[in-house]
Amino acid sequence: MNRILLIGNTGQVGFELQRLLPALGTVRAVDFPEINLASPDSIRNVIRECAPSLIVNAAAYTAVDKAEAEPELCHAINAAAPGLLAAEAARLGAALVHYSTDFVFDGGKAAPYTEKDTPNPLGVYGRSKLDGDNAIRASGARHLILRTAWVYGRRGRNFLLTLQRLAAEGKPLRIVADQVGCPTWSRVIAGATVSALARLSADLSWEEAGGLYNLVCSGETSWHGFARAFLPATVPVEPITTSQYPTPARRPAYSALDCTAIRKAFGIHLPSWQEALKECLASTP
Repeated sequence: MNRILLIGNTGQVGFELQRLLPALGTVRAVDFPEINLASPDSIRNVIRECAPSLIVNAAAYTAVDKAEAEPELCHAINAAAPGLLAAEAARLGAALVHYSTDFVFDGGKAAPYTEKDTPNPLGVYGRSKLDGDNAIRASGARHLILRTAWVYGRRGRNFLLTLQRLAAEGKPLRIVADQVGCPTWSRVIAGATVSALARLSADLSWEEAGGLYNLVCSGETSWHGFARAFLPATVPVEPITTSQYPTPARRPAYSALDCTAIRKAFGIHLPSWQEALKECLASTP
């Protein structure tokens, strides 16, 4: 892993990865417009110029509702691009790390989803991410696909920062209380990724431990419960139902993920979402 290409370093997870990946090798970090994941030629040019031994793709099309009106662009970035990254990795004999999402599931299960559960995305975004996962798995490249959810942090665009801003502006807050998942700090995702890669460079093989893993903080809550955990008690937060907040894209009502597999494979113990949130709020951006 002496030559690492990090794609998407300005995003929430990518920013944290750029801090940590140098412990494993020399990092070249790129983002749009230096690399355009909607352009196969751009992807090939960057990879062939860099010739990495490890590609970490932390970039994605994440505008869930907008994706319903831009299915082609969403598919190009989330499905076609990961497939091409995997093909280029296989050609080079390199490995690929890629991030997936809880939105590949339909939310109909009553217990946390495992890696063996059958995906059934509800919208364009979830389908595009699933297609990307499947393209990587079919490529023959050594890979880690890390399925995460409800990502937040102290920078970028995310639920935590948006609600803190709205609360400071005195805006009324009506938050969905019937969608349940696993809020996950971007720094936890990056730290677990680097821990897994360190094991793969030390005492595990990609053939033995590569593949698809869930990666979220432990426990589960609703969006309303998450908001209530970080907003001051003096800020009123009205719980509402999904039907009271219609969106272009359907979202899974329940998308908690079971992380037993990554704990067994890599010895990674993920903090509770409450512990991670407390650390995040005390951290510097």
